[in-house]
Amino acid sequence: MEDDVEMAASENGAVVELDDMKKRLKEMEDEAVALREMQAKVEKEMDPAASANQANREEVDARSIFVGNVDYSCTPEEVQQHFQACGTVNRVTIRTNKFGQPKGYAYVEFLETEAVQEALLLNESELHGRQLKVSAKRTNVPGMKPYRARRPNPYMGFRGRTPFMAAPYFFPPYGYGKVPRARAPMRYSPYF
Repeated sequence: MEDDVEMAASENGAVVELDDMKKRLKEMEDEAVALREMQAKVEKEMDPAASANQANREEVDARSIFVGNVDYSCTPEEVQQHFQACGTVNRVTIRTNKFGQPKGYAYVEFLETEAVQEALLLNESELHGRQLKVSAKRTNVPGMKPYRARRPNPYMGFRGRTPFMAAPYFFPPYGYGKVPRARAPMRYSPYF
């Protein structure tokens, strides 16, 4: 009988403790929501042009095209003349590497969005004897870069994310199979 009373008392204590934990968890969740709201408010106050800048970038990208397989000797003026029939060209950007050599692709920005559809018709047209690849420019989403794992360098030691653990020595059951034996040392080394 006393055991039942103790058991009921411990169950009531566990229920009360569980309720306290739920209350604390609810308070922490509410606090996290409030912190997120405050952080968003502060970011908006600090940089009101950020959202406008993102909208402006999307609007500019909607008026732009990507041109691939551009000849390395091609100038922005020649690319502008090639796409002049589609509409008024606002800007031509030929991407270069850190040494100033062209990478082989360009971006063309038009004044009106209808010109992009006209420019897409010039896909596979030729400029300087090369067939251009024309597509609509996409807007990059910040923070969406895919994770690229580092390749191991064969000249450096293995440094993985997990610590090295040697496999246990395995004895074949019932004497089947061969047990690896240690090699005899070399008498004459080719390096001496």
